[in-house]
Amino acid sequence: MSWLSVSNISLQEKGNFALQEVSFTQQQFQKLAIAGETGAGKSTLLQIIAGLIQPTAGEVRFEGERVRGPIEKLIPGQPGVAYLSQHFELPKFLRVEQVLRYANTLRAADAATLYEVCRIGHLAARPTNQLSGGERQRIALARLLLGSPKLLLLDEPFSNLDRMHKNILKSVIEDIGAKLGITCLLISHDPTDTLSWADRILVLQGGQLVQQGSPEQIYRQPTNEYTASLFGDYNLLAGPLVAAFAKFAGSKVKPKSKHLLVRPEAFRLNAANESQVGTVRAVRFYGSYSEVEVELLGTSVTVKTSEAGLETGNEVRVSLPAAGVWFM
Repeated sequence: MSWLSVSNISLQEKGNFALQEVSFTQQQFQKLAIAGETGAGKSTLLQIIAGLIQPTAGEVRFEGERVRGPIEKLIPGQPGVAYLSQHFELPKFLRVEQVLRYANTLRAADAATLYEVCRIGHLAARPTNQLSGGERQRIALARLLLGSPKLLLLDEPFSNLDRMHKNILKSVIEDIGAKLGITCLLISHDPTDTLSWADRILVLQGGQLVQQGSPEQIYRQPTNEYTASLFGDYNLLAGPLVAAFAKFAGSKVKPKSKHLLVRPEAFRLNAANESQVGTVRAVRFYGSYSEVEVELLGTSVTVKTSEAGLETGNEVRVSLPAAGVWFM
């Protein structure tokens, strides 16, 4: 039996489907992420799992128990499940210590461990109106965790955070699983947040689940151009370039394939293997790599490379290992 089971969930609003027959499972301690564009239904799905929105059809089961929506119970929410909204609020003009004390159900030692995991011990005496956005979010998260949930649902936790606070929160979420034993399910629009963290990724498009798999599968073998676009830059090639590189794809070539999807880092410049001759049209330096625009068989392709010294007008040889191509 699955620890969390989402079965054929649909939600219809004003005659339109916000979610349509979404099904998946999550095992305890499995790190699951949901990706999709704005309006794809990610937040709505999380709120249904938390018991905060009533689905039109389907059911959610958590630890074998059906999650009831707000129409079915007086106080919405599912025991053992905590949901951190993008629009969390803290009581104003209270000290952090007061906010947490009022919510605490743990022993002092366990609470101290939780505060250490959330990196908030130094904030205890600070009034809530004197916290940064990242600090306020970690306080709100700690307040939820004081209720000892088993499943934590995080709705775009990294949005609107600067790089420093984002990295702190990433470490906090890792420790929530490793040190507190709480399973996390999060949604994010930033591929770097999900690819490096998740064991499994679900992709929503227009309220439908269009792909699920490991981060590497989602990134390297997207089911469509929409999924490819969610997880980074890509080249979608057609015409002569498809024929030129088709021999590298082997069994991945579909009978009616017309397009070749290539991540910029999959191309190799001036390698010893078979290649096509192209001309450098632009070079953009990003520190650890350069992004190079190459004109190749009448088409412009983007290549990421660590090769130095490339200049506009240079002739280069472009090759493509088999692992770098995906036909659509």
